[in-house]
Amino acid sequence: MSTSSESFRIYGTHALEQKPVRLTAGRLTADLSDGNLRTIAYDGVEVLRAVSYLVRDRDWGTYAPEIADLTVEQGDDAFSVRYTAICKGPDATGLAIGVRISAQAGSPLVFEADAISGTGFETNRCGFCILHPIVGVAGMPVTVEHADGKRVETRFPDLIEPWQPFMNMSAITHTVMTNVTARCGMEGDVFEMEDQRNWSDASYKTYVRPLALPWPYRIPAGETVKQRIVLDIADRRPKPLAATTNGHSPLTTLTLGERRGRMPAIGVIVTPEEAGAVVKASAVLDEIKPQELLFHFDPTAGHGAEAFKRFAEVTRLHPGMSTLEIALPCKQPLLDETTLIATQMRNAGFKPDAIIISPSVDRRSTPPGSKWPECPPLEDVYEVAHAAFPDIRIGGGMLSYFTELNRKRVPSEPLSFISHCTNPIVHAADDLSVMQTLEALPFITRSVRAIYGDKPYRIGPSTIPMRQNPYGSRTMDNPKGGRIPMANTDPRHNALFAEAFAMGYMAKVLDAELECLTLSAVTGSFGLLAGQHEPFTTDGRRPLFNAVKTLAGLAGTEWRECLSSNPSQVLAFATKAATGATLWIVNISGQDQEIDLGALRLSDALMGGVLTLSPYQATSVALSD
Repeated sequence: MSTSSESFRIYGTHALEQKPVRLTAGRLTADLSDGNLRTIAYDGVEVLRAVSYLVRDRDWGTYAPEIADLTVEQGDDAFSVRYTAICKGPDATGLAIGVRISAQAGSPLVFEADAISGTGFETNRCGFCILHPIVGVAGMPVTVEHADGKRVETRFPDLIEPWQPFMNMSAITHTVMTNVTARCGMEGDVFEMEDQRNWSDASYKTYVRPLALPWPYRIPAGETVKQRIVLDIADRRPKPLAATTNGHSPLTTLTLGERRGRMPAIGVIVTPEEAGAVVKASAVLDEIKPQELLFHFDPTAGHGAEAFKRFAEVTRLHPGMSTLEIALPCKQPLLDETTLIATQMRNAGFKPDAIIISPSVDRRSTPPGSKWPECPPLEDVYEVAHAAFPDIRIGGGMLSYFTELNRKRVPSEPLSFISHCTNPIVHAADDLSVMQTLEALPFITRSVRAIYGDKPYRIGPSTIPMRQNPYGSRTMDNPKGGRIPMANTDPRHNALFAEAFAMGYMAKVLDAELECLTLSAVTGSFGLLAGQHEPFTTDGRRPLFNAVKTLAGLAGTEWRECLSSNPSQVLAFATKAATGATLWIVNISGQDQEIDLGALRLSDALMGGVLTLSPYQATSVALSD
């Protein structure tokens, strides 16, 4: 198979991401990708996840600048990079950013940029973004230097902070390893940090321009915006070992852990627009056998009585449970709105087993410093829901993401369960960033449990494409099938990448003891059935079909944790059913991975006890009981 065909099978697009350029300066390494630095490491240990210069539009979409005059020089113990990045805005506006990056062994890494517009340029944010990793960093000590000269000894948040943990910053210092610290200095503007785990990003993000300031704002014509980042590594080890370039062994080992639980139910979402297609695909629904159908109802999108007729037709074909999620307009008296919905449901013969209800306006994000939109008290919303639907379980939370749930914590007493979604392409959409969001999921679920205790808990629909955009006026159209943040379609949803993402997602949320997990629709751009231009599918089914069908078949069985020596590349978990014990393994990386199964008792002999998985491959191995 050609490289182009293989790319389509794995990523849903013939376009391959450009491989980063590895830069080295003594013990320091960094990957240059699209003009920014990724995976900055010292002696093979990640120091910073990224240092990037980003420009956002008024919907918080990220510009993809044209890079001109790129020069990369790599010496024995030093490197330097120079280029100009050009952003083209609406109405023939433009912004040019001159960038210089340099590092030398034993000296700081410097990343500086000068931005200037000849026309004036509108933006929500223009400047540096620094990402600290979360694994091994969350909850650890950190020193924050503020713009007024004050130094504070504190800690990175462990549970996810709804608001900025650190503000008015000029530098931040943390421990990389024993006797090795990293100080990241920031010049040219006021910086603050947000806990990006809110959005399932696997990082703490330090960014320029406080959110409390107005946005969008305009960079005046002819005015130069200068910023500079300085990363200084202090190595106080008495005799450092020889420098390494890789923090992991090339061979991943898997061992069974002690934690156990029950696999959650699996749901699929059905919208009024797709209900007819779902009826036509009833044979596929029978094959998947999801435990839950999640029906979406939004009067502000024109949904009405006809939607419930379509939903009723679907439920007649499905023997499982059903939940209705309602985006309540809250424009009329609450009881009138909910009673009308209840009447429409009853007249259509549609009766779900549960309802998730949330004010429609709560799908909009309220950033720090912004005014909360007009909304009735949630206690009143839940009270009228119980009155209108007296014999149906009432759940709440957010129809959007954990971010909004964390910032507006719903009263849980009147609720039978809590629910929220996640999305992996809010801030970045490259392959590495999307898979890295899996690292944040345990922090999200642990934070929810810290807030809501043992209240029944659901997640989803959580898909790679973005269903709704709480942070702007719209989701981004993606007609060329690129890797675009906040896009309402994503090519990887159609390919092996999505199957690996779903299996990895399950592996990372098992500890949460979820009641239900929803990872897809049946049809449409969020669905399991292929579109017209997806030739590398089986019987018209996207690879994600395999993951959802598999997980639905495992619902209710016992799971057991499986520890990976290289969890950024390989994830696994074990299940035990009447048919026997099985190990489920997924390669969440773009490279082949060799996995040592020698510590496990396998039912079938595996040559040498080593299994090789191709990029984004998921597989299973039978275990002895």
